[in-house]
Amino acid sequence: MNGETNLNVLISTMKPKLNEGEFVFCSSKTIKIDIAHCLFFFKENEGITFVCAKSYADKKKYAYSSVFSWITLEVHSALEAVGLTAAFSQALAKHDISCNVVAGYYHDHIFVQRDRGVEAVKVLEELTASN
Repeated sequence: MNGETNLNVLISTMKPKLNEGEFVFCSSKTIKIDIAHCLFFFKENEGITFVCAKSYADKKKYAYSSVFSWITLEVHSALEAVGLTAAFSQALAKHDISCNVVAGYYHDHIFVQRDRGVEAVKVLEELTASN
């Protein structure tokens, strides 16, 4: 099933969902990552970046610098879609909310500062309503 590519449809139907929990970005060259506890991982030249629940990172004593809330846009966006990331990141930036974006096959996922998750969802809902 192909995802949506029309920017107006994507914005008007993106349905942001705040997932439960606190999440952290970690990096290591030597940790053997248990993918059952990772949301995703990405190999970079400097090491493997992985995102997991803060509680798991604390249990394993993994280092991290910030804690995030995780928002899923429940619209099935095509990987070829143009402009969705720019639209929602610009809306969040107007409220001084930083975002880290990960595109999955079906959905876009946004990580924002832990204490700004509810506010970020409201901003995204306003963007949807204004489209």
